[in-house]
Amino acid sequence: MPHPWQDTELSAAERAADLLARMTLEERVGQLSAIWPGSDAGGEDVAPLQHQFTAGDGPADTPNGPASPDTLPPHGPGQLTRPFGTLPVDPLKGARALAELQRRVMANNRFGIPAQAHDECLTGFTAWQAAILPTPLAWGATFDPELLERAAAMIGESMRAVGVHQGLSPVLDVVRDPRWGRTEESIGEDPQLVAELATAYVRGLESAGIVATLKHFAGYSASRAGRNHAPVSMGPREMADVILPPFELALREGGARSVMHAYTDTDGVPAAGDRELLTELLREHWGFTGTVVADYFGISFLELSHRVADSPGTAAALALEAGVDVELPVLRCYGEPLLDGVRSGAVPEELVDRAVLRVLIQKCELGLLDPGWDPTAPALRPGAPASPVTPDGPGDGSADGSEPRIDLDPPALRDVARRLAEESVILLANDGTLPLRPGLRIGVTGPFADESAAMLGCYTFPRHVGVEHPELPLGVELRSLLESLRAELPHATIDHHDAPGTAAAPSLPTADGPRPDVWVVALGDRSGLFGRGTSGEGCDAADLELPDGQGAVLDALVETGVPVVAVLLTGRPYALGRWADRLAGIVQAFFPGEEGGPAVAGVLSGRINPSGRLPVGVPRHAGGQPTTYLAPPLGRHNDASSLDPGALFPFGHGLHYTSFAWEDATIDTPKLPTDGRGPDGVGEAVARVSVTVRNTGDRAGTEIVQLYLHDPVARIVRPVQRLIGWARVPLEPGASARVTLSVHPDLASYTLRPGRRIVEPGALELRLAASSEDTRHPLALELTGAEHTTGPDRRMTCPVLVEPLPTDAGGPGDSGPASVAGTTAAEVSAPAG
Repeated sequence: MPHPWQDTELSAAERAADLLARMTLEERVGQLSAIWPGSDAGGEDVAPLQHQFTAGDGPADTPNGPASPDTLPPHGPGQLTRPFGTLPVDPLKGARALAELQRRVMANNRFGIPAQAHDECLTGFTAWQAAILPTPLAWGATFDPELLERAAAMIGESMRAVGVHQGLSPVLDVVRDPRWGRTEESIGEDPQLVAELATAYVRGLESAGIVATLKHFAGYSASRAGRNHAPVSMGPREMADVILPPFELALREGGARSVMHAYTDTDGVPAAGDRELLTELLREHWGFTGTVVADYFGISFLELSHRVADSPGTAAALALEAGVDVELPVLRCYGEPLLDGVRSGAVPEELVDRAVLRVLIQKCELGLLDPGWDPTAPALRPGAPASPVTPDGPGDGSADGSEPRIDLDPPALRDVARRLAEESVILLANDGTLPLRPGLRIGVTGPFADESAAMLGCYTFPRHVGVEHPELPLGVELRSLLESLRAELPHATIDHHDAPGTAAAPSLPTADGPRPDVWVVALGDRSGLFGRGTSGEGCDAADLELPDGQGAVLDALVETGVPVVAVLLTGRPYALGRWADRLAGIVQAFFPGEEGGPAVAGVLSGRINPSGRLPVGVPRHAGGQPTTYLAPPLGRHNDASSLDPGALFPFGHGLHYTSFAWEDATIDTPKLPTDGRGPDGVGEAVARVSVTVRNTGDRAGTEIVQLYLHDPVARIVRPVQRLIGWARVPLEPGASARVTLSVHPDLASYTLRPGRRIVEPGALELRLAASSEDTRHPLALELTGAEHTTGPDRRMTCPVLVEPLPTDAGGPGDSGPASVAGTTAAEVSAPAG
């Protein structure tokens, strides 16, 4: 007879509780540990202080942890760290090696419990030969949660196929200071945009059976002066209204099953030791039941960096009591130091049981505790259904005796990467030079013109790990901007004017040969880690000047008198004020991934009508940080200061190659009760804000209708306006659609004091806008009744309906019923923002 913990008819909680009761203290603690094979192989760190902990010459060289990252701790480990994202490994060999390691783990404990394998998946699965999608800042530019959810589901399927269970993504940090190196990993500066896109990504990963991990909880992006790991100076209202909503929505509506604590301290309290954050808010108020995992070495940093613990044992006690369930990426504090604390009575054993129960429940949910669980990767199990990851059929060998093939960059996923890249490219400025006309002589220059790596962020495998292996093929097809332009415009005359030197030290382009009709100059960032780039983790900027003297290249080109189109391939926005009226065009792409070169070239040629919108404002001046559009009146330009912090190009801005008319804006009710209850307390009361959008140009295009809320008078200082919803509206020439966003009173709520969020009566203004500074139609709404306190079930999004309309007689492109470009009726009717 199987034990209850092996009975799949019982709930995961019942099974886990039965197994927990059968385990010794040492066996239970073994489930809270991790190992990181290959992390001592040399090369540069991919996590802070990595080699001090893994190479045997730092804090790990103590009785507190295993002698080698490959050594199995007693009765464990509970987690395997980055089996594909640490060293270059062929996907087939990696899947087989992971299965063999799992067999060792199962043999290392008397219950045969396997480890939960996790890896990075911020821009796709961070593995050699895996598809590389645009960086999260580019996700924000798409304003397209549906496409992002589809991408995440496919990423999750590829991870699951090779035996990975958990993905350390997405990043939900709201950008507060773009000098921060990890701006590229963030979705944007607006919490609503971050919340809805991150939630879509979570839904996609979780739909594939991958445990999504929300990070970094919470406040990491608000570190002083944009410095990585620096302390956070933030009040509780800013935390509650700006930083926390994305996490709340991703847990509630995305179903994320794991959360990773931040490295930072807020007002002197490190997140890894913050019970109020990790237990009271996360679990008791929000109802989270999954696992909290440490950011890499974060528990040790309580001792070594924050200095709130005097030993690994004290750090373990602080983190465990706060609510950190699993130590990553290696074992140091949650081993013998934790056991000693429990045995001495300093650490309550119930805290260990609490954490282990959460770990075991999750393993039950993943099927890891089912009888007969097979560590063989799903892609290699005989009889498994065919999938894009195994195009030649699954199993240990093909019918002809050849090796099976695992494709982590299948055509379907690459197509989604292409669509994301195309939707993310932003046309910031254009004097009519773009799209490039046939017959032009185009001079292409700049330090990143012929550099394909300019498309990749710091968490892509080639920039994260591959840079340490220069002999290694890239693993995916990747084109530079120059290559892409030549393929895009085969009949154009394209001259490459090399900028001597390197991307790190550019000099002025050579101008030999015929004078071009237009310059296309590629400027941007080199992604890297811990100072080995101009953007990325640990690559913070002192100001927002174009890095490495690239502004001088732009100055020199402008002085030639030839029109200049600047293409920015970056991980953050840079100040462009001194060229505001001197450039023929500006195209912004935030590390657009493996299909980024063709996407940018397609926008330059006009094959793609740009629809990207800024997820962060582009500053006019290099100083004056931090600032975002979410500023109160005194945070904007006024007579009290000589400094104007306003953006050159604001949040939400982006141009097209077509034109749109916004007509007949209405709101179906001028008043709503603050509590959002319908008549006689039945149903919900919402205000439906509608506008007709018509494509008045001669090209198909996509308009992004943005809805902002302005609260003229509140009990505390509030932003002048903030995004509460949006709709993507793709239209053929001459076509129209009626866009409706349903606004619940909860969307006007704000934090009056810690723990209390209210909706107050009074006048509001709802602004239909093309950007945060381009309001097309303001609409009045009054909230009536008593002040209302919201709960954890408050409404956080605006349902959206986009309905195609018949074409007006005699209008542009009048040829029958209107069409919404590239969508079906079901798609345009679905909530999308």
